Amino acid sequence: MSNLNDTYWTSVIDPKNTTSRLGLKELWRSKYLVWLFVKRDIIVQFKQTIFGMAWYFISPLFSVFMYMVVFGRIAGIPTDDVPQPVFYMSGVCLWEYFSTCLTDTSSTFAKNASLFGKVYFPRLVSPVSVIFSRLFRFAIQLLMFVIIYLFFVFAKGVHLCPNWYLLLFPVIVLILAGIALGLGLIVTSMTAKYKDLTNFMPVLISLWMYATPIVYPLSFVTNPTLHKLMVLNPVTAPIEAFKYGAYGAGSFSWEMFGYSFAFMVIVVLVGCKMYERKQKLFIDTI
Repeated sequence: MSNLNDTYWTSVIDPKNTTSRLGLKELWRSKYLVWLFVKRDIIVQFKQTIFGMAWYFISPLFSVFMYMVVFGRIAGIPTDDVPQPVFYMSGVCLWEYFSTCLTDTSSTFAKNASLFGKVYFPRLVSPVSVIFSRLFRFAIQLLMFVIIYLFFVFAKGVHLCPNWYLLLFPVIVLILAGIALGLGLIVTSMTAKYKDLTNFMPVLISLWMYATPIVYPLSFVTNPTLHKLMVLNPVTAPIEAFKYGAYGAGSFSWEMFGYSFAFMVIVVLVGCKMYERKQKLFIDTI
């Protein structure tokens, strides 16, 4: 019998120090796995449903109709001379993408606890796949916005003024996706220990929507203090930029846009760092 000390190992697996990295290299190497997660998320959403993909149309249309009744007719809030369906739909598309990404990424650990406990793969795959899978729903709702937009331009003869700022649209989506991902990673890292934070997220997102110019234009807020607070909202600038580029209403500021972009970069870095540290202890905590 050979001595144990004479045993020759062909490979050695030892723990790596993950505190000095964010796991981005592993994520890139696992890009095919991200695609599988994206495909899974899209398919699961339509299984055992009555209307299937029709929910992607019903939800925003119902929201737009309610906003027209409550905020347009009852409250009488102006829409910067933009037809109400166009104004509300432009905000609903962007906000629903942002809010769904934030909601789903903030519960990454809770939803994938059984999977994380069985097999190892880069944990960033799950929240990042959420960001990409929600783009499918966002594209459908954006198509609805374009149809409504063209209807009012060609059928109703409404004069809307799209401009070159609309070319910032990819950056707008990147900012919203980055903020949702970064904050979602921070929240899910905290909910691994404080589970009641998941109950607070729907309330926070609802309040956040009314603090964002979705159902009213930013120009409607005339109070200086409230206006400053809304400008500090990192979601305000990308949404206002899209509205300004799509139909020339609202406001655009490079300072506000740059602030939102910088906020996105910082929150993504912080979120990835917290998520990378917490994932090592998640199974023991949960």
